[in-house]
Amino acid sequence: MARYTGPSWKISRRLKYSISESGKELGKRPYAPGQHGQRRGKLSEYGIQLHEKQKVRFTYGVNEKQFRKTFNEAKKMPGKQGENFLFLLESRLDNLVFRAGLARTRRQARQLVNHGHVYVDKKRTDIPSYRVVPGQLITLSEKAQKFDIVKDALEALVTRPEFVSFDDNKFEVTYVRLPERGEILSEIKENLIVEYYNR
Repeated sequence: MARYTGPSWKISRRLKYSISESGKELGKRPYAPGQHGQRRGKLSEYGIQLHEKQKVRFTYGVNEKQFRKTFNEAKKMPGKQGENFLFLLESRLDNLVFRAGLARTRRQARQLVNHGHVYVDKKRTDIPSYRVVPGQLITLSEKAQKFDIVKDALEALVTRPEFVSFDDNKFEVTYVRLPERGEILSEIKENLIVEYYNR
């Protein structure tokens, strides 16, 4: 299955969850899209688990195969599988560019990476799913530092999570540490995703 590139607001309304984490999608019409959007039936237990899985998958913009592969990797790590899974997704390069405030959305961050504007430890890295290790340095190319979308994103940024630090002068992002569970996706119940894949 290919990565979803359609309207993200439609997905947010269907899942009743803001996949951009801004909450804007549900501001005007907090119900599912379509003719019968306001008359959707009650979800089954499987439907609830699937919804939770889709919330996370669409939030990070990952296709099903890659999502499942990351989930299986989390199984081999010590600790809680659900939390480890979210930490692995947070360690993606495109996500950290977004978290640092260099892009307004993860899609925008993904495009910056794809077009070769992002460096990890001074090496050009154009793979959005590249897994960054705590302590590594992320920088933008000199050309990208002057982009309006980057300047607008930095101006619009309200808060930056503590596991990411940003040096305004050098335009350097440091992945300080793995996030703590309370710092990311507070509305997500990762145990439902574990149940979904282990059913």
